[in-house]
Amino acid sequence: MADLVRFKTATLTAFGYQRNGVWSEETASQKVEHLGLMFGALAASPSGAVHGFGVPLENLSFGLLVFPIVWDWYIQWRERRRGFYTAWEVDMLRIAAALTRAETGWLRQNPQLAERIRPIPNLITERDVAAARADWDAACEQMHRHGLARAREVQRVARIHRDPFEPIIAVLEADSPVAEYRKITEEILRLMPDEKRYPRAAAEAVRAFLMLRLGLHLGLRQKNLRQLLVCPRGRLPTSERRLAELKRGELRWSERDQGWEVLIPSVAFKNANSSFFGSKPFRLILPDLGGLYHYLEAYIDRHRRVLLKHAADPGTLFVKTVKLTSKDAAYCQNTFYEAWRLAIQRYGIHNPYTGRGAIKGLLPHGPHNVRDVLATHILKKTGSYEQASYAIQDTPEMVAKHYGRFLPQDKAALAARILNKVWEAA
Repeated sequence: MADLVRFKTATLTAFGYQRNGVWSEETASQKVEHLGLMFGALAASPSGAVHGFGVPLENLSFGLLVFPIVWDWYIQWRERRRGFYTAWEVDMLRIAAALTRAETGWLRQNPQLAERIRPIPNLITERDVAAARADWDAACEQMHRHGLARAREVQRVARIHRDPFEPIIAVLEADSPVAEYRKITEEILRLMPDEKRYPRAAAEAVRAFLMLRLGLHLGLRQKNLRQLLVCPRGRLPTSERRLAELKRGELRWSERDQGWEVLIPSVAFKNANSSFFGSKPFRLILPDLGGLYHYLEAYIDRHRRVLLKHAADPGTLFVKTVKLTSKDAAYCQNTFYEAWRLAIQRYGIHNPYTGRGAIKGLLPHGPHNVRDVLATHILKKTGSYEQASYAIQDTPEMVAKHYGRFLPQDKAALAARILNKVWEAA
């Protein structure tokens, strides 16, 4: 696994190897988890809760991934557990096809893995093992074709496992989704603790307020918002070249525009090669609306120090509340998600017994849902996939694919509004 990750993440491939595409740190972590789940299912006891295949640990090898029957068992095992196929299985089969692709597949370029394969009763026979060892290229080609064909078959019947819009459906169905979601930030301000008496609680409330406000203004993915650096007013901002090396953005004061500016190089984005960027950085001046600058400057000047205590400053805008057990003040993917979710639970979800919480019907969710709010809001107001794509740094095609379901009634209303002008004029 370490060799595969090194092959897919190295700046330059090792001599004699070829590859197609590179994994980012997040993608590599995801693939390690997915392949780990597969090997775990193969190794798990058939009589246990997992109902695995029971392959002895010493027989587990990446060489097993060259056999179509192994992949068929795994995707059918997942279907039995869940009850239906999803896009997850399609993605796994495409990984299988990529690993065995001619010239660039990692498995294809490592025939020595065949020596590690052992026969497994009711799965792989001695004859299968001998055939793979005799002609590794042919075995890989067979798996490559099988993976692509199976992926198409599964994709045809795949269903959505979990509706990503369910937690925020109360917001998305409102006439103005952004105005509805904004109620959460107003609830934070309404319940803001006294900074002099409760400095840490006040700092955490301001941090939650800024997370949601910047999420609504920028429409960034969790990673870009979490890794956003901060340059206090009066200091020299980080150069664009350095930010590109770090693959991070920065919040800094713009003397030219007299406002707080967010600058993020295009290479920091998941879809860096998208037509949206055109190799240019993302740059936006935050609007001084709803007290944003007041709380932003208070957070940078005072509240952030309260949260950090004596811990080393990671340089990011958002930092964790440092406690005795804390080793690092920087958020990771999981802790940032939990911080957002906690803010939603505390200020967003309406509690009929206490009267707190801004929105009835809201459910706990993470930072990615704010992108859904922005895209749906602009779709409802303009009917334009292109304009909606600008809000979340994506393409109109992706917006149409993910958010088109919120437009049927609004499409008719938008068209009727234009046509009705003819009758009004008459």
